Amino acid sequence: MGELCVTTGLLLVLFTAYLLWGTGRYVDQEQERLFRELARTWEAPRGTTERVRLGDGVALIRIPKLGDGFRYVVVEGVGTADLRKGPGHYPGTAMPGQLGNFVVSGHRTTYGGPFNRLDELDIGDEIVIDTRRWRFTYRVTQSRVVPPTASEAIARVPFRPGRKPAKRYITLTTCHPEYSAAERLIVVGELAERVPRIQPVSAS
Repeated sequence: MGELCVTTGLLLVLFTAYLLWGTGRYVDQEQERLFRELARTWEAPRGTTERVRLGDGVALIRIPKLGDGFRYVVVEGVGTADLRKGPGHYPGTAMPGQLGNFVVSGHRTTYGGPFNRLDELDIGDEIVIDTRRWRFTYRVTQSRVVPPTASEAIARVPFRPGRKPAKRYITLTTCHPEYSAAERLIVVGELAERVPRIQPVSAS
């Protein structure tokens, strides 16, 4: 019995290590691939733009407060396979810079935990989104914790379902608290600036 308990404990430790670090290596590899694909697509002549499919890269996200290392390709889709590659855009919500709510979900711990430090954002902090033509800078306007069933967070006007949008929003969602999916942490921002994107795409 004692040997069985030791073996079980060791397996749990190894499994936890895989969830925290092994899956992180996987998302790093996927992000490198997505950066290359996004660069190829964005630098191609305009008429050759490909149709975006689930799992494809649609934008780059940076949050300056979280450091230079916080830079991810946002993929289309929030299914299990999509979120294993990085933060995912909710299909059917606005695209970057459009009227309405550009909603992005990401893991808090496993698969690199791209949104692990989302709770550090304060009112006024910047969320920067790059697309093929534009750089959009949003500023955080609110942060709250809600039940996982609170679908009003991803409404066209965040937390005001049924209201017609007059502004351009971004909503970031992740699990809360850390290591749990009991609730959702929601960070909402409003578009503050739009300028042409002139920097080349790179993974660094």
